[in-house]
Amino acid sequence: MSRTPLTPAVLDEQRRALGLPPYDGPDDPSALRRAALDTVLAAYDSGAEPARPVLRGAVRLLLDRLADQAPGRSVEVRVPPYAAVQCVDGPHHTRGTPPNVVEMDAVTWITLATGRLTWEDAMSAHRVRASGPRADLSAHLPLAPGA
Repeated sequence: MSRTPLTPAVLDEQRRALGLPPYDGPDDPSALRRAALDTVLAAYDSGAEPARPVLRGAVRLLLDRLADQAPGRSVEVRVPPYAAVQCVDGPHHTRGTPPNVVEMDAVTWITLATGRLTWEDAMSAHRVRASGPRADLSAHLPLAPGA
C-alpha cells in the first residue's frame, strides 16, 4: 500500500471538502502538521472523515508534542498505523517490547491530546490499551498548546 504524503494540495483537498479556506502557510512538515490538526478537528466537528495523510500529520504533530512535553524513554505511545514515540522520564528499555506501552486509535489520540476526551473516560470506555506501571498518561494530557 502506498502512503500519500501530506502536501499543501492534499491538505487543500480536505479543507475544500470541509468548506475551509485553502492552506496558505509554508510547505514544511511542521507547519503542514499544525494545519492538519486544525483540519482534522474541523472534520470531526462536521462529522466528516479526515483523509489519511491529514490524519497522519495531526497524529504525528501531537505525538511529537507529547515527546517534547514529557521527555524520556520509559513509555512507548503507539497510534497504529500512523506513528509511535517514546516519552516520560524514568527507566527505559533498550531491546524488545517495552514494559510500558500505551496504544490507541487516531481518533482517541487526537481527542485525548486536545482535551476533547479525558484519560479516565478513554480508559473506562476501553479506547486505550495501557500496560505497565508507568503507562498512565493522565498527568500529561491534554497537551499544552504548542508550536
